Amino acid sequence: MAGENNGLQLLDFWVSPFAQWCRIALAEKGLAYESLPQDLSNKGDLLLRANPIHKKIPVLLHDGRPPVCESLIILHYLDEAFPATPPLLPSDPAARAHARFWADYAEKKVFDCGTRLWKLNKGTAQAQARTEMVEALRTLEDELGDKAYLAGEAFGFVDLAVVPFATWFLGYGRLAEFSVEEVCPRLLAWAKRCGERDSVAKNLYLPEKVFEFIGYLKDKYGDK
Repeated sequence: MAGENNGLQLLDFWVSPFAQWCRIALAEKGLAYESLPQDLSNKGDLLLRANPIHKKIPVLLHDGRPPVCESLIILHYLDEAFPATPPLLPSDPAARAHARFWADYAEKKVFDCGTRLWKLNKGTAQAQARTEMVEALRTLEDELGDKAYLAGEAFGFVDLAVVPFATWFLGYGRLAEFSVEEVCPRLLAWAKRCGERDSVAKNLYLPEKVFEFIGYLKDKYGDK
């Protein structure tokens, strides 16, 4: 691996899509790092010191430098701090903008709709979240089109940014009572292709395990 003594540590949480972005990115760049799992229900001093503003993971620590917070910022940092490793973002400005747009879409649209699905009980608000989730997945499938990957014919930054959410698709479908396979079969096939990649396979969890975690979230933090 590149940079065996590069002093990287990642404040992490196993099922977080945003921590998974960082883990997949580090694997894609061949960068060794130490994972520091965090208890998000009882946040420790390290996390609170490293990210006192948002108090969230992921946070990247790099050899005594100021902590790097927010997942997309961490991904940009990795490209800039380790230019000799394979780049995450494409070099063409238009392609870079395209990649950033879809990463932002996954973060703001898919994650937001998914959060509302497990937080809300049956009713108009959850029905709206269901409609928005189906639309979001179909939008991603339209963007995929006939390509092998969202980034094109090869796995790229867009795929890295979206694939962690694929492990949540099963849970989203069960909560909202729709068949993900019927709504977006090509997107599911894409997720399977991505899952065959070593960097993805080693950093994602089975959808059934993720669904168990969604149940925990709903029981503890969902509307009563």
